[in-house]
Amino acid sequence: MKKVFELAVKVGSYQKDGETKNRYENVGAIMEGDKGQFMFLKRSFNPAGIDADGKESIIISMFAPKEKTGNAQKDSGEQWDDLSSVF
Repeated sequence: MKKVFELAVKVGSYQKDGETKNRYENVGAIMEGDKGQFMFLKRSFNPAGIDADGKESIIISMFAPKEKTGNAQKDSGEQWDDLSSVF
């Protein structure tokens, strides 16, 4: 089984050096197995808690998995700032 994509939602924003940056939280992954692709979602993820600016839908971003290092964060509650460089 191989991880194809990480799934993340925007959970906020902040200012850094006069620029607005976005904060994202990992909510799951797209995996690939012998029978095709499938999705894992964190059990604690509640889409109703995501600010959608009054819209009916939210955006779940998909991005390539990060390389694992000795200091890698755990999947639960993992957050990234400004994923624009990943896309």
